[in-house]
Amino acid sequence: MNVTSHPADQRITILPRAVFVPEHSDITLDHYAFGYEVVIENHGNETVTLTDRHWVIDHGNGCLKEVRGEGVVGQTPRIPPGDRFSYRSGAVIESPAGRMWGDYGFLSDSGEPFRVKIPSFDLVAPATFRSIQ
Repeated sequence: MNVTSHPADQRITILPRAVFVPEHSDITLDHYAFGYEVVIENHGNETVTLTDRHWVIDHGNGCLKEVRGEGVVGQTPRIPPGDRFSYRSGAVIESPAGRMWGDYGFLSDSGEPFRVKIPSFDLVAPATFRSIQ
């Protein structure tokens, strides 16, 4: 599939937000868990379908991992003009601070594939976090 620039890619807004999840984290294992929510807003005049995702996860220790897959959380949502779709997921990194970024693939109802950048967002555990042992 040839991916081209499409006017709709300028009309999609991606709003990510992450929170630290201490109950699923353990500093003795270098295991820092984060939940994140992503809101995808369609400000265009055409319905779009989110087809795939590509994430880059920076573990904050020199390790970068990439994740690619179909849709998000088992869905390939259709987002009509003026509407939004949100979902929650999670990531575990190997240090108390890292970040994530990537892009989503979309298909417009007129058949044009396009990609939209997911803005980078931080994954940061509070400095006061200590695992209960």
